[in-house]
Amino acid sequence: MSYLKFAYWVPNVSGGLVVSKLPQKTGWDFKANKRYAQIAEQVGFEYALLQTRFIASYGAENQLEAASLGSALAAVTEKINLISALHPGLWHPAVYAKILSTIDNISGGRAAVNVVSGWFKGEFTAFGEHWLEHDERYRRSEEFIEVLKSLWTKEQTTYRGDFYQISDAPSKPKPANNNSIPVFQGGNSKAARKMAAKVSDWYFMNGNTNSGIQEQIEDVKKLAEKERREVKFALNGFVIVRDTEQEAIDQLEEIVSEANEDAVNDFRDAVQQAGASSKEGEGMWADSSFDDLVQYNDGFKTGLIGTAEQVANRIIELKQLGVDLILTGFLNYDEELEAFGKKVIPLVREKEEELKRKGVAA
Repeated sequence: MSYLKFAYWVPNVSGGLVVSKLPQKTGWDFKANKRYAQIAEQVGFEYALLQTRFIASYGAENQLEAASLGSALAAVTEKINLISALHPGLWHPAVYAKILSTIDNISGGRAAVNVVSGWFKGEFTAFGEHWLEHDERYRRSEEFIEVLKSLWTKEQTTYRGDFYQISDAPSKPKPANNNSIPVFQGGNSKAARKMAAKVSDWYFMNGNTNSGIQEQIEDVKKLAEKERREVKFALNGFVIVRDTEQEAIDQLEEIVSEANEDAVNDFRDAVQQAGASSKEGEGMWADSSFDDLVQYNDGFKTGLIGTAEQVANRIIELKQLGVDLILTGFLNYDEELEAFGKKVIPLVREKEEELKRKGVAA
């Protein structure tokens, strides 16, 4: 039996993990993120996901660049794997391959990457970059990953694609961990799923219902089997753990009631255009409500809200659906990141061991 992995959103943009006017005890600078990363690896988190953002959106007025911060955190941590998110189109894959292999060597094999095909048109056009149509963005991301993997594993890379042209390019040093750096990606559309099946190691899902989660997992698995590959699955979830279920529900209602309406609506306009622009109209956020988008990756939908026992039970339920990693976010990182590691993760491990003893697949 494999054990579920835990990750947390690195708050490397200001404004916290919810688009709400409610005060959040969450820092965004290096000093705060150094403290969070060191706490997280001590209390059982295996991964940290650094967000990619260059222009303010959903209230994120300040943004630390993901790979730069990842490199800094690599030098002050010992165990946690650091996932740097990026947008193809704003980076060249040969340059980013070098950046990631550098982080991997600094960290002793703890680098990973999340390739985000993009939803924020203004972020591209402001920098003079062409905004591609939905499926074309995923096609570019697929080429981007192919170039990364080739540069990490081959002495020299020659690549002829529609978006990238590489000629006899070397890249050294290679990654520290057997020339391999895990590749994550998100998405919900058919284009995203096909891309995951072909080139990605992990498929990130926004918060969703059980049926929505299961449908994505089953579909991507079938597509990956055709490619003779395996893909693992990660799920976003916003965590509210309180002493009683009612306290947790009250906290959720307070977050939503204090939502920054202008910021949420602006975010909704941007992401739902991106989601609905897929050929089948079923991309990420295509059916998200206003309340869902107060946590900008539909984290409330996942249902990690209640007592520590209730949240641990829900996580086991998600694992039995086929989820391999839970990506967490919190209202107050100063307190709740450590509390989750000390209260919830041990309960999940106990429940996994209990299922193992009973011979139940989990």
